[in-house]
Amino acid sequence: MENSKVQSEGGLNVTLTIRLLMHGKEVGSIIGKKGETVKKMREESGARINISEGNCPERIVTITGPTDTIFKAFAMIAYKFEEDIINSMSNSPATSKPPVTLRLVVPASQCGSLIGKGGSKIKEMRESTGAQVQVAGDMLPNSTERAVTISGTPEAIIQCVKQICVVMLEAYTIQGQYAIPHPDLTKLHQLAMQQTPFTPLGQTTPAFPGLDASPPASTHELTIPNDLIGCIIGRQGTKINEIRQMSGAQIKIANAMEGSSERQITITGTPANISLAQYLINARLTSEVTGMGTL
Repeated sequence: MENSKVQSEGGLNVTLTIRLLMHGKEVGSIIGKKGETVKKMREESGARINISEGNCPERIVTITGPTDTIFKAFAMIAYKFEEDIINSMSNSPATSKPPVTLRLVVPASQCGSLIGKGGSKIKEMRESTGAQVQVAGDMLPNSTERAVTISGTPEAIIQCVKQICVVMLEAYTIQGQYAIPHPDLTKLHQLAMQQTPFTPLGQTTPAFPGLDASPPASTHELTIPNDLIGCIIGRQGTKINEIRQMSGAQIKIANAMEGSSERQITITGTPANISLAQYLINARLTSEVTGMGTL
């Protein structure tokens, strides 16, 4: 089973965040009367399940936890949807059972890995699981994400989600907005240590005469919602300093622009420093966002 491989990867207890896009009716079914269904799902799967607030027709359901708890939560959702289909069919003349359909929200940066070269990966998923998998060509409104639609029997869907999680972990993409596996900090620290020697930008280390120890510096920009910037800066800048130290990158946070709900963060350093800084920032965001219970 794939998840044993994922679990043992470098001894990380991998935590993933997977998001689903649902219609109001589907959300109602997952929440259940007085929230009983979602409560049961949380308790039995061990995953954190958060449902975005708001009365827009589309809601985001975020599932976070170690891979095996995510699979359990997905199984429960898929079977619940199947039950809904069966119930709705009992009073309709239709004879063939429509498939269960789930829509995942995946950072566009990870869609390439899911599709594979010339569509090879997605074809392999369809063939090995029997589920239909489609990656939307366009991004979702106002975001850098795409919808990935999976439909089939609950069993096929669960197998398919497992494979998607494995691809996400293997791709280990750091650009994912919240869909990053965040390893424990000791592992990050080792990564950070491998990037030594940290030289302030533009200086060479005396230990390597004539050799610039740091690869050419590059710059990466992120935008972060204003209301989340606090969790990255921390009290009196403690968190941001910690991220700077661990990643070895320079991080500048722009002042709030009038009328804008976002702040620009500029990260400068070697590609490795930048990825590490993004990782740490994302891990802070993930704990903050999932901790708040709403996206």
